[in-house]
Amino acid sequence: MRPAPQSMLLPHHASLVVHGRDQPGIVAVVTSVLARHGANIVALDQHSDDPAGGAFFQRTVFRLDNYVACHPALEADLGAALAEGFELQWRLTDLAVPRRVAIFASKSDHCLLDLIWRQRRGELPMTISMVVSNHPDMAEDVRGFGIPFFYVPTGDRAAAEAEHLRLLQGNVDLVVLARYMQILSSPFLAGVGVPVINIHHSFLPAFIGAAPYRKAKERGVKLIGATAHYVTEDLDEGPIIEQDVVRVSHRDSGRELARRGADVERQVLARAVLWHCQDRVIRHDRQTIVF
Repeated sequence: MRPAPQSMLLPHHASLVVHGRDQPGIVAVVTSVLARHGANIVALDQHSDDPAGGAFFQRTVFRLDNYVACHPALEADLGAALAEGFELQWRLTDLAVPRRVAIFASKSDHCLLDLIWRQRRGELPMTISMVVSNHPDMAEDVRGFGIPFFYVPTGDRAAAEAEHLRLLQGNVDLVVLARYMQILSSPFLAGVGVPVINIHHSFLPAFIGAAPYRKAKERGVKLIGATAHYVTEDLDEGPIIEQDVVRVSHRDSGRELARRGADVERQVLARAVLWHCQDRVIRHDRQTIVF
């Protein structure tokens, strides 16, 4: 397994994500706690959906020398100030540490290979712990990058998902479905213990199932697109992270629609994975806040 290139990692930097009920004083408390610990704020984004008691969201990136050593004391102070004082949810993320990611794929390789290349070039702050597939077709390509490849047939769904959980447990921080053409069960989602991101062709919920671009051609669509979202028990209904579209016309063949669709799928999934790994995404009810 190749280590994450250093270009996307930020030594001595961390992010603090805060969300909960909006109320006066949150920003002041965050900045004062960080200042007491000698942290220098380098970016701060915030959003309130209603300043009169609505939901509040904030992401702060700061530099702190010897962050690892300072983390326990900083965490304790933030807990007292935010969780106890304001009843807010919050998390600290070390931006010098790459996220450990497992990629699930089937036969389509465009999203899988795009993520591998972006990680190899230092464009994604992550390591790829493994690739898991229900087909053996891409084993040679994946292993050529030094990434473990596991072929897990899905004829027996319960047995396959038990093997998936065995492989993933304690080894990953995120699962990415790179055109993995299997539906994940509720027990798997409950047991995996980390977020799962999926890429879906088109704006949801259009053209569900097989041959989506043939269906798009038959319907004479003028836009094709892709949606990256978190996976929940409700099929293709999870909180959306990113979407994009490309304009097409009656002149485009079904093959051209598929080619252009693959391009937009790659870009949308890569952006969603990047933003998640940079700790820019906050889940709120059925939506996301992306800073």
